[in-house]
Amino acid sequence: MSIALAYTLTGHASELEQLIQGCIRNERSAQEKLYRLFYPKMMALVKRYIDHEMQAEEILNNGYLRAFQKIKQYNFQGSFEGWLRKIVFHAVADYVKQNTRYSDKILLVEKDELVHKDHADKMYYDQLIQLVQALPDATRTVFNMYVMEGFTHKEIGTILGISEGTSKWHLSEGRRVLKERIEKMELHLKA
Repeated sequence: MSIALAYTLTGHASELEQLIQGCIRNERSAQEKLYRLFYPKMMALVKRYIDHEMQAEEILNNGYLRAFQKIKQYNFQGSFEGWLRKIVFHAVADYVKQNTRYSDKILLVEKDELVHKDHADKMYYDQLIQLVQALPDATRTVFNMYVMEGFTHKEIGTILGISEGTSKWHLSEGRRVLKERIEKMELHLKA
């Protein structure tokens, strides 16, 4: 049984608290267990933005490093997973800021047309994720932040250092490209 499953099944907050206390004391075994416990969920978060395995791993490790450095700040109120998710997300945002070039120009925002329902219903989740990961870096990042994480365009602009208009354009562009690619797929599957 994996560590994550064992913690999920037992549901004892005290076990997680003991791991966190061990991390505060800089115990390597506690850090490793905590890393493994939340690895699947945190890697899924990173992979929404970064499609290259080595880069995703590096970003996740940077996020964990930050978390271990700041773990004394966690006050055992609220979800530890949420606290960790926020730190890992900031590692992703920092990577995107450093490695993606944005235009400072505000581009016109197109009206989005919805993908025909029949096309969307025939897609599998994995296919959709692959299409999202194939978007250009900046567009994928904004699309994920807005659609998957629920950030506003103002928040996205602040985090990524872009204007709200640029954020809106990237979201619109992502939707347009996804719609186009979904409709080009041969989804003539039997219902």
